[in-house]
Parts: sequence; C-alpha cells; structure tokens
Amino acid sequence: MSPRMDRVRSDEKLPARTSVVIIGGGIIGTSAALFLAQKGIPVTLCEKGMVGGEQSGRNWGWTRVMGRDVREIPLGMESLKLWRRMNEITGAETGFRQAGIVYLCDDDKVIANHEKWLDKARPYQLDSRLVGPDELKRLFPGLKREFKAGLYTPSDGRAEPTRAPAAIATAAQSHGATVLTNCAVRGIETKGGRVSGVVTERGRIDCDTVMLAGGAWSRLFAGSLGLNLPSLNVLSSVMRTNPVENGPDIAGSGAGFSFRKRIDGGYSIALRGSTVSDITPDSFKLFFEFIPHLAANRNDMNLRFGRRFFEELFRAKRWPLDRETVFEQTRVLDPKPVAPALEKARQMFMATFPGVGEVTIAESWGGYIDVTPDVVPVISPVDTIPGFFLATGFSGHGFGIGPGAGKLAADMIAGDTPAVDPTPYRYSRFVDGTWRNDREMALM
Repeated sequence: MSPRMDRVRSDEKLPARTSVVIIGGGIIGTSAALFLAQKGIPVTLCEKGMVGGEQSGRNWGWTRVMGRDVREIPLGMESLKLWRRMNEITGAETGFRQAGIVYLCDDDKVIANHEKWLDKARPYQLDSRLVGPDELKRLFPGLKREFKAGLYTPSDGRAEPTRAPAAIATAAQSHGATVLTNCAVRGIETKGGRVSGVVTERGRIDCDTVMLAGGAWSRLFAGSLGLNLPSLNVLSSVMRTNPVENGPDIAGSGAGFSFRKRIDGGYSIALRGSTVSDITPDSFKLFFEFIPHLAANRNDMNLRFGRRFFEELFRAKRWPLDRETVFEQTRVLDPKPVAPALEKARQMFMATFPGVGEVTIAESWGGYIDVTPDVVPVISPVDTIPGFFLATGFSGHGFGIGPGAGKLAADMIAGDTPAVDPTPYRYSRFVDGTWRNDREMALM
C-alpha cells in the first residue's frame, strides 16, 4: 500500500521549449528543479506518476551525516544546512526537526567500527560522539534494554518523506519551474551528438540539458541510451504507527530495528536486515561489480527468486518513442512490504520502550532502493552525450542528502561553482573502473 503523499498541482501546458528537463520527481529531481529555478534557468520536471511517489516518499525520513561514507559527508553537511531552512525555503511544513540520531550498540565489533568512522570523520569537525549507558538512558527516557554504547549526533534530524518532495516541487513552481505529473519521458533526442530534446507521452520538449533522476528506473532508461549504469534495486519495508505517547524524540537504530518519530505523533519503524534483493537478469550481469557490496552486507540481505526475474527478462530494453512504454504502464512502483519483518520490528520497539504501551500499525509499504556497487550516488555529466546528466544511485541515502545533491546538480548544470566537490560522484568511475580504487581509499 502506498503511503499517503501530499499532492502537487500539475502544470497543464507542455512547454515547447525549456533549458533543462528533469526526469523524475523524487527528492533529488524536485530539489534540482528548485535550485535551477532560483537561478533563473527555465526548467521542466517530468514525473511519470506522482511527485515523491516512489522511494523518496517511502524511506525512513532520516536526515543524517552520521555514519556516511566519507565521500558523502560534505554532501550530507550541505544538505543539513538546507534542511534546517527548508520550511523557510519552501514556505511549507516539511517536517524537519533537528532531534538527533543514535545508533544503539550492544556489540563490541560494532562499537569498534563506529570508533573507526569517528577517526575518519574527524577532519569534518562533526558533533558525533560515542556515549555510554548512562547517557543513553538520559537521551531515551523509558529505555528498558541495556546497551553498551551509542553513536550519537545531535545535529542530525528527521523530516517527512510524504510532505517534503511536494513542498519542494511547489516551491520550484513558485520560482517559475514547470512541474508535470503523470507525464512520462520516453526518451531523449540528440542533434550532432548533443541533447536537443525529450519525447514525452504528451509530446516533444526542446531543451539543451536533460537530468535523469529516475531512482529505481534509471538503469533501464540509461540503458536505452546505450549507457551501462551499474545499479540494482532492493526492497525495503516500512510501517507507520498510530500516534504514540511517551515515545523517544530522538531517532534511533539498534537491537535489530530502526525508528523515527513523525510530526503526527506516530513512528516510522523498520526492521534492520529485512532488505530483499530480488534475483533478476541484471543480478548476473552485474555480479562481479556487486561482490564487495554483497560480502559487506551478507547479514542484511535476503535474496529472493520469483516473478520479478521473468518480468525483467522479457521487458524491452529499447523502444520506439511514439508508443506507450513501461513508464506509462507502471506509474508508481508499489511493492508489497515484508509483513513478518514489520511485525517483528513493532514487537522490538514495544519491548525496548515499554512505556509506549500497545503500538498499532496505521499503514505499511515497500519501496525499491537503487544501489550502486560502491553505495555512492552518481551526480555527473555523461561525457558521451553532451547535455545529459545523471543524479541517481543514492543507495538508500537519497532523502537525507537530497537537497544537497539537487543543489550540486543544479550548480553543475548551470556552470556555477559546485556546492561540494563533485569528483567522488562522477559517472566515469564506473566506465574506467576507478570506483574500486575510490572505495578502497574510503575504507582506509
């Protein structure tokens, strides 16, 4: 079941021409549209379904720097600056609260890994620190289970996935952006090898630049252009509870589950280690690229073989632009959640915080996360197609770093000084193989 999303009023008229077309109305696409529009650059965002309808509206709602790959820390810091002003920027309630996040630890090996991360993150002067059992009880009144330690970052926060993308898209419209929902882009057109326009289900739009922010659909779309974007989709399950009293204000993860207070008084809760990776034809094509990721996450990944293998096996990889495509046939990816995992997470939450009493599920949902081999996004021009940019592969981190990623993409498209160094997010790392060296350097 899809979570209940705030809706965006779609613009009615398809522009004949614009400067930039953004494909995908998630947190990255809407943020890029907003920052481009603020620069005075004509931009049109095309979303095949509803704004925020897929993973951008289905995630945990964390906005964190803590625990990030060191290559993502600058992007996370930039995003948090923007999140703190997001209600002001959009003129709407996005749900952001700087309430802090804690990783609860009862395993010495996990604590040691957190200490290593703190060492690597020290140059960024974050406020992350390890805290002991006494401070955990202060941070979490009513905490029943004993934990050895916690990795705590007071400056991290939370926001509402069902509200923020729509608020950002509406703000982009107020600055002159065109936002088209239920308007799938079927493909791009080029002239002299350079982007010259896009073909949508409603007609053609001439443009100079196209940015693909299609999330779980990006690999398929990029493949139709002859690009190999190494990305696999994994299923995450989340539930929303009815309002709860006496629950923790700080978001947390540990004891096998994760939780985040919502502005409606309920909680978003998920079971760690319940991610499902469906075996598909791409699983075999990208097997060697993903071996390091599979090895590092073998305890959190559940492989599954079923219908999706055959759906993707027989799915067209290229298509004529004057006919209906899979993007119109599937407006919103709405996979079923893993119900037993959510029930287990609910029980864990109540056992860890018994003061909340009986917690009931209001709704639950699944969402597909697009994951790259090094679990770092691609925010980059594509050298072989001048005028074509990628902003995808956020590997479950997209909501938290979305505003910063959108700003970085907008800066790159506009030719302005980038908000952060874009080098770690270049697409070419997967073409020349240097992503492996980057990953090893990040682990050192």
